[in-house]
Amino acid sequence: MSVNPAKQTELESLLAISSGLNSEQGNERFKAIMHQVLSDLCQTIKKFDISDEEFWLAVNYLNELGERKEAALLAAGLGLEHYLDMRADEKEAAAGQDVGTPRTIEGPLYVAGAPLSQQYARMDDGSEPGEPMWLHGQVRDLEGNPVAGAIVDIWHANTLGGYSFFDQSQSEYHLRRRVETGADGRYAVRSIVPCGYGCPPDGPTQKLLTQLGRHGNRPAHVHFFVSAPGYKHLTTQINLNGDAYLWDDFAFATREELIADPVKITDEQLSQARKINQPHTEVSFDFTLVDSAETAEETRIKRARVME
Repeated sequence: MSVNPAKQTELESLLAISSGLNSEQGNERFKAIMHQVLSDLCQTIKKFDISDEEFWLAVNYLNELGERKEAALLAAGLGLEHYLDMRADEKEAAAGQDVGTPRTIEGPLYVAGAPLSQQYARMDDGSEPGEPMWLHGQVRDLEGNPVAGAIVDIWHANTLGGYSFFDQSQSEYHLRRRVETGADGRYAVRSIVPCGYGCPPDGPTQKLLTQLGRHGNRPAHVHFFVSAPGYKHLTTQINLNGDAYLWDDFAFATREELIADPVKITDEQLSQARKINQPHTEVSFDFTLVDSAETAEETRIKRARVME
């Protein structure tokens, strides 16, 4: 792409060169995006008369954000990850496509390669004195038929809001499992009731949120990837009803259709059948998958993840 420098202002010339518009090399789409981003940044600096000190404070903030590996956390906290879901919902609605269980954000704490079990798994290692949880449900298609062979990939925090791998005090793949549904499309896991979490109080994400007058807390929730051949991959999570932050999730992940009601189970026979042998919390949630139009829709999006 070539631009006549004689017809440009000094700023336009600077932006054209810095974003590569005057070069025949590089990626044209990427150059156009960078030109827009740089233009918007320069206009913001001008509009708010940002000082040199403020500019370099922002640059150093980016360094800190990278050092703490919190960029994905900040993307969730600023609503950018939720905006991607909003865009996907808008595109489906505009195309008149069928919609099953709603999507919501993946978040930054997935770890690939969790142990795979058939129909049932125990997720906790018994090291925490948390409230036992029986989480179960069914994977169905739009007609209500069970989906056999679906992989329900589940992960959640412990009673302190920490996730295994990122929290070195937990065992490997603690509270992370994959369950393959049987002919009835059902899955079940025994685990412990998770706790919500807050951003690291000394981290750059919370530092920015504090400047915005916002908290960095999430309600108790459970993450899911649900996939099966012939169906669109589903990235979602459920929030547990009754949590103080249910409708005040700093990551904007709460959706009305994704709220699960915890039920206290005191029936001894049921507890024994589930091999829990004590009162526990039951959480039931079913998933509806949508037929895929192409195989690319059957896999999760590409992004940097642990163990991938």
